[in-house]
Amino acid sequence: MSDPEIRDDRAAGRLEAVADGEVVGRIEYFVLDSPERALVPVHTIVEPAHEGKGIAGSLARELYAIAGREHSAVAPLCPYVAKWAERHPDEAPPADESLLTAAKDWLRAHPDRF
Repeated sequence: MSDPEIRDDRAAGRLEAVADGEVVGRIEYFVLDSPERALVPVHTIVEPAHEGKGIAGSLARELYAIAGREHSAVAPLCPYVAKWAERHPDEAPPADESLLTAAKDWLRAHPDRF
């Protein structure tokens, strides 16, 4: 397997890791506009045959890189991304508590999304 290519399918709310034409992992997220713009990862999924290869970490790293390029915060509701951020504070600035609360409120208001 080649190193996966990471691509952002913003319309579908997915950051995908693609290897050999197959999606091998993804982070499902949404964009929050208030109280500030933020990317909000909700789920990280890696296909079982591709676990343990660093794909989830590559996805989390790219999510934070995209947020940085867009001058957006990241409000991780996904437990994996939250743990990854704790382990990589140089790459993943912590989210403000009010932002995390707003993200949780949005998710509760849109239960059909995830």
